Amino acid sequence: MQNTPHFFTLIIGTEILNRRREDAHFDFVSKALAEKGYKLTGSFIIEDDPALIIQTIKFIASQPNPVLFSFGGIGSTPDDHTRKCAAIALRGGDFVVHEEAKRIIEEKLGEAAYPHPIKMAELPKGAALLDNPVNKMPAFSLDERYFFMPGFPQMSHPMLTEILGKLIPHKKETYRYTLTALCKENIFIEVMGNMPKGVEFSSLPKLLDEGWSVSISVASDDENLAKEAFSMYVDVLEKANIPYSLEDKA
Repeated sequence: MQNTPHFFTLIIGTEILNRRREDAHFDFVSKALAEKGYKLTGSFIIEDDPALIIQTIKFIASQPNPVLFSFGGIGSTPDDHTRKCAAIALRGGDFVVHEEAKRIIEEKLGEAAYPHPIKMAELPKGAALLDNPVNKMPAFSLDERYFFMPGFPQMSHPMLTEILGKLIPHKKETYRYTLTALCKENIFIEVMGNMPKGVEFSSLPKLLDEGWSVSISVASDDENLAKEAFSMYVDVLEKANIPYSLEDKA
């Protein structure tokens, strides 16, 4: 992708929020992106509420260069709202019968496609189909950046792997440097405020039996910039004579 993408997951299912089912998507997507050198910008787990689905999709679409992986709600039961909500959020409500999806459903199910499963062929205008490796019931995408998949991991996760292979054919190299110091994180506040643009940093404090420690991690796709930013933290520690240890790159 030409511009830096911002990846989001939308996990739709009341059954996840009420603990009847465990979410498997966040962990899978975040690991798959990490293997490509990227991370999630945001992840949402929401119930099967049409208004909430529409507003969440609209919010994600308003972000810079968004890429959305949505899971759940594209079936044919009354609580499956995602297809129509995507049409409202991204197509101004244009919701049409996708002839290729209709053909696939009819070929797969025959007479059993009616009256309900055939509803899965009703998709936002301009939708492209995503192949379902398990039962062939099609998922769909819009604008090559909004991907709507089933809630079942055994169907959607192979889809995601194929999508990422096309979106990100080559891994992005990220340079990360990490240290752990025996101090509180507030010693780094001034440095944190002066981090250069293009540098991702995190501060993870921990209270141990022997006192405070903090892990500082700095990363960038510019190796020199990452080293320069990391040295700012090291300089603070060495000037204050604070013990620290360097960790392996990750």
